[in-house]
Amino acid sequence: NCQPSVVRQLSKEVKELLLHPPEGIRIVFNESNLADIQAYIDGPVDTPYAGGSFHIKLHLGSNYPNEPPKGYFITKIFHPNIAPQTGEICVNTLKRDWTPDTGLKKLLLVIKCLLIVPNPESALNEDAGRLLLEEYSEYFARARLYTEIHALKCTEGGDSAAILKDSNENGSGSDSSKKPSAASASSTGTAAGANAAKSKTKKALKRL
Repeated sequence: NCQPSVVRQLSKEVKELLLHPPEGIRIVFNESNLADIQAYIDGPVDTPYAGGSFHIKLHLGSNYPNEPPKGYFITKIFHPNIAPQTGEICVNTLKRDWTPDTGLKKLLLVIKCLLIVPNPESALNEDAGRLLLEEYSEYFARARLYTEIHALKCTEGGDSAAILKDSNENGSGSDSSKKPSAASASSTGTAAGANAAKSKTKKALKRL
């Protein structure tokens, strides 16, 4: 349902992402259905998602790019901003700082940043949001377990040319002893945690 000019722009963006993919992100090309953009995002190091590759989908509505697409994690994941049953990414998270010229690359990087710094202000998984603020070690262990059970396995280093293996080959034990070096949201309260998360997300985007 997208306008022809939008389809041409999308096709250009997708081809550019195929030629020059951001680190740890691989887009799936399907020219016949550009309204559904699919990609794999490698879990960043020093997070409970490290070593896993996560299948996501962006659904572009008829008002795109004036409105942001809906985003979904097809791979099951334990994360505050992702609905546990549907995999939907919080709309508020995708809308933040959205403009019509945002583009697919920046949007994919924003989603990758969510794996580095979850946003407690937009929790769709209340259990994960509570643990993120109150008991980070438990949040880390739970997210790690989900990664080992459900995520596809990427080769060492999370290279963009990684060979994906079936998730059934992965182990199911959690690495709860690993110390998370990515700073968690402050346990002093949701507002403080949200402000800290926003600041860290912006810094993560700059690094990416």
